[in-house]
Amino acid sequence: MKVALLAGGTGGAKLAAGMQEEIGADLSVIVNTADDIETLGVHVSPDPDLVTYWLSGEIDEERGWGIRDDTFTVFERLTRIGAPAWFGLSDRDLAACLYRRQFLDEGGRLTDAQAQISRALGVTAEVLPMCEEPVRTQVLTAAGRRALQEYLIVDRGEPEVDGVELEGIEKAEPTPEVANALRQAEAIVIGPSNPVISIGPILAVPGMQEAIASSGAPVVAVSPFVAGKVVKGPTERFMAAVGRPSSAAGVASLYTGLIDTMVVDDGDPDPPPSDVPTLATSTLMEGAAGRARVARIVLDHVADLPRR
Repeated sequence: MKVALLAGGTGGAKLAAGMQEEIGADLSVIVNTADDIETLGVHVSPDPDLVTYWLSGEIDEERGWGIRDDTFTVFERLTRIGAPAWFGLSDRDLAACLYRRQFLDEGGRLTDAQAQISRALGVTAEVLPMCEEPVRTQVLTAAGRRALQEYLIVDRGEPEVDGVELEGIEKAEPTPEVANALRQAEAIVIGPSNPVISIGPILAVPGMQEAIASSGAPVVAVSPFVAGKVVKGPTERFMAAVGRPSSAAGVASLYTGLIDTMVVDDGDPDPPPSDVPTLATSTLMEGAAGRARVARIVLDHVADLPRR
């Protein structure tokens, strides 16, 4: 079964890793690029690289980001001689970003750079940036606008969020690879990533929701809430900013008219969405076995759904 998975942060990346174990090259992961940042002379794509490292098995699972057992030798020297110290890149992570920067400077596409990085690291699934055009998430706080990475790292995600803006989104469009993945998909899965800052930018790309709807494939969302809490990240803060409750029902309301069903955690104390059918199961993805288990549950569930 060909599957297109929309993903951004850790939850979606972990589900992608589980699905790759189940269906391999039949998986295409459409990834948020509104987190991208130019820093230290390179182009960093945090979400595409995070997904790639989970798929390659190189991820530092304890931290949930970065490359396991990597060093920061180059970054430490850079900061010692005066480079900004707030955004750290380990050596092997920096190598991918250097390659991407050179690839783009020579006229290449973000999609092709990510494909080469993924192939070189032994990834079987496709990792597809959502668009080629630059889109940047801006977080609105009482202290003013903050680029998303600054809000998450410098501010530690602590200030209250008044809103979110996506700079450049009006000029963006799904890449041909993304459009093709959605067209060929037999199932579309919205991963358990932050619905506002990880999934939201993907769905905000002009033409993306239309491409999903016209594919005819059933669409299932996986709730990011496990036992009523998110495993990682400031989802609650961003849900409040868009006026939604921090629950599976609140997430489903952001996908109204787009999803056919939702997989929710069976330990969630909050009522499930009332306007879409749900499957309640344990959605905690502990270790490789846990990721594969949840992936198989989602795949089996969506396989039983009719085409639109």
